[in-house]
This record gives sequence, C-alpha cells and structure tokens, in this order.
Amino acid sequence: MNKALHYYTLAMAAFLTIAIFASYSGNLGEEQTKSSEENGNIPQIIKAVDLSKPFDFAGEQLPMDNFDVAERLDRELLVNTYWHSNTVLNIKNAYKYFPVIERILKENGIPEDFKYLAVAESSLRNEVSPAGARGIWQFMNGTAEQYGLETNREVDERYHLEKSTQAACELLKDYYRRMNSWTLTAAAYNAGLSRITREMEEQRAETYYDLNLGSETSRYVFRLVAIKEILSHPQDFGFYLDNEERYPPLENYRAVKVDSTIESLGDFAREQGTTYRMLKVYNPWLLDSKLPNRSGKTYEIKVPK
Repeated sequence: MNKALHYYTLAMAAFLTIAIFASYSGNLGEEQTKSSEENGNIPQIIKAVDLSKPFDFAGEQLPMDNFDVAERLDRELLVNTYWHSNTVLNIKNAYKYFPVIERILKENGIPEDFKYLAVAESSLRNEVSPAGARGIWQFMNGTAEQYGLETNREVDERYHLEKSTQAACELLKDYYRRMNSWTLTAAAYNAGLSRITREMEEQRAETYYDLNLGSETSRYVFRLVAIKEILSHPQDFGFYLDNEERYPPLENYRAVKVDSTIESLGDFAREQGTTYRMLKVYNPWLLDSKLPNRSGKTYEIKVPK
C-alpha cells in the first residue's frame, strides 16, 4: 500500500512538472510572436531553397540534372540567402546603381545578367581587394589602364561608375570573342582569360561546368546565379523591403565640365553650392583635395542639385 502510494505521488509530481513546463513554453512562444508582431518583425523561417525550377545565366542554362551542378548552386543560394546583412545591403544598393549599369550593358550588347557580376565582385561598393583591385568592377591597375581608365594619385577612374562600367563591357566583349560562352566569360573575368583557356585545354573541358577549378572560380558562376535569383525575387527568399527603404539612384545632379586645375575642391564645392563631402560622394574617383590638370583634359564633375 505504502509502495503504491509512493509511486502514485511520484507520477503526479512528474505530471504536474510537465504541465507547468508546457504552459510556460506555450506562453513564451506566444510572447515571442506577439513581440515580433508589435515590432513589425518577420518571424524567421529556416528552410532549404527550391531547386526544381530551371536556372540560367545570360541565357545559358545550368545542367541541373547533374547532381554536382545542383549541389554547387544549392550551396551558393543558401550562403547568400542566410547572409542577411550583406544581402539586404545588396538589394538596397541595386536600386542605387543598377539603372546606370543596365543602361551601359545594353548599349554594349552585354547580357543584363552581368550586372550581378558587380555585386559578386564588390557588393556594389568601391572596395579595395588585398591584391589591389579597386572599384565596383574590381579592376587591377594594369587592366584599368589597358581599357582606358586613368589611375594616379589624384584621379582613379576605377571608382567612376560610368567609365568603369564601360571598361568592364569592353573587357567582357574581348573575352566573349575568345570564349564564345558567357559563363566562361564570367569565369575568365574572375580568374583571368589565360587561366581559363589553359584549364579548358588541359582538362579537355567543353563548358564551365566541366572544369575542375580552384574554390573561388569554381563557385563564381553559381554565386552569380544565386545573386540573380535573390535580387530578382527577394520575397521568395524572405527579404521584404518597402520602397522608401531602397537607396535612391544618384541621378539628381548637374555635370560641370572642367579643363583646368582645381586648386581646392573644397572651394570648388562651395562655389557650386554643395559641400566637399557631397562632391566626393558623387565623384569618388576624385582622390585628392585638389585636381591637377596639366594636360588640359576635360573632366565632368557631378554636382548635386
């Protein structure tokens, strides 16, 4: 009798403990949901990405029936989907820079998908790589000069959006003439034309997807496709931005032509009715606080209205 009573008491204690814990957990979940709703937050859902649809880059289809291709794309979609801060900034910056990039790509007959190359290279920021590549398109100094960009202590046109995009188009056209494939052209932009050409010959490969390359270039085109998918359909990947949260394009300016030395860009900015800071924001290619111009070259400086 005492033994039975003992077991009964233990069972009741266990039942009450579980009931209290379940009640507490339920209330906690309700409070978290309520807090998310009150703060305007979207409850986070972690799930795999959908690979059942067809994917392409610049009109060239990915062979998704190849398990290796599918897994490589899956990795890049997951990495970029759940790298939240960087992806949100990429979406915001796309509204700021894509209108200019899209126009220049179209003028040069380059597929629009190559705008995502600028995202992959620099996240649409004027970055400097450890190797010394600069600007949104990440030109090395020698390549920049080869394609007509001025680079010196006072002026670096790798930071000039329109001019560097035009230079990137010229380079891409040169590479495409050699590779006859936009995916291989993109890979060559990352690794170099000679490297991709050599690997194609040595490996007897016919497409980018057949190549066994180093980690960065092996992932490169898949990263472009992933960025394209997320930036084209952000809500499908859980990214919701209102119109007012997008970064506006830098289009509200007037162009001032200058063919002589500017001794002080601070004075120049004041004369033009703006600030030194805003002059630099609109013209990041102006590196110094002055603009020497011994050759009499004509520059166009953007002055915000």
